[in-house]
Amino acid sequence: QVQLVESGGSLVQPGGSLRLSCVVSGFNFGDSAMNWVRQAPGKDLEWVASISLSGADSYYANFVKGRFTISRRNADNTLHLQMDNLQPEDTAVYYCARNPWNAPPAGRGTQVTVAS
Repeated sequence: QVQLVESGGSLVQPGGSLRLSCVVSGFNFGDSAMNWVRQAPGKDLEWVASISLSGADSYYANFVKGRFTISRRNADNTLHLQMDNLQPEDTAVYYCARNPWNAPPAGRGTQVTVAS
């Protein structure tokens, strides 16, 4: 059974930082490119970042480039998203996802709220 469990979301002030985590089970994590996606209230699912199988390559949406960093630790089946200089428009539920990134999220997500 595939499971993706996200954590680390919180309420944070503009300019603040958060580190999201995702623990996966039920599939070979080391053989899967991984993504972070997000969904703001009333909006469609939005791709945020991707990372290759080994973690050597990463890709970012323009709106997070330079602020967010995706990483993975295959030995622990974990995926991370370091988010710095958060802005109110980053408010959303964040999910980790395999490919295709726009499939319905398998996990429950973690809520990130950026407000003063």
